[in-house]
Formats: sequence, C-alpha cells, structure tokens
Amino acid sequence: MAIIITDECINCGACEPECPNTAIYEGADDWRYKDGTSLSGKIVLPDGTEVDADDAQTPISDEIYYIVPGKCTECKGFHDEPQCAAVCPVDCCVPDDNHVEDEETLLERQSFLHGE
Repeated sequence: MAIIITDECINCGACEPECPNTAIYEGADDWRYKDGTSLSGKIVLPDGTEVDADDAQTPISDEIYYIVPGKCTECKGFHDEPQCAAVCPVDCCVPDDNHVEDEETLLERQSFLHGE
C-alpha cells in the first residue's frame, strides 16, 4: 500500500464510496476481505497467510477513516489515479513513503481481489 489517511482526516466519508476495492472503512468499523471483492471463505493471501474472507477483522483506526493495506491497489486496474486522494477535501489521502509498491504488485493484488 502506498496510500494512507493521515490524522488530518475530518471524517467526511468522501473517500469511502470511491474505493473500487472497498479498502476504506470508517474508524472503529470492522473490515472483511470479502467486502467489495470476489473473495469468500478460506483464502490464502499473497503472503501465504490463510484467512477466512468472511471473518471480521480488527479496525486499523478507532478514530478516523482508514485504508486496509492488503486491499489497496492505489486504484490500479480501475482508474489513472487514487480516487480517495482525488476526492479528499483536506488532502489527507497521501502516499506512504514507508510502503511503496510497484505497479505490477498493485495489479496482481487487483487481480487477486477480483478474480480477474
């Protein structure tokens, strides 16, 4: 993942419906791999971890909207730019310099999530 939501987030929710992978969740909301993807039941993630796509996962933030790293593709395979950043009124959806991924990795994730 190379996009994060910073503490400047005003919780407006503009980003959430724009995400083609359903990788953005409101603070304190549980998330699931199956949300907005073709994944269901027991799956093996690209890193080899086995999980149940239907199981609720622990929220990454309790206070502001957050992006699930394993579901973010920076909109590769869907759009020319990350839609969360394009619609954010306070510019808090920004590249995470600590988690830069190449286009091939992001497109492989998009294919994994959507079965394409």
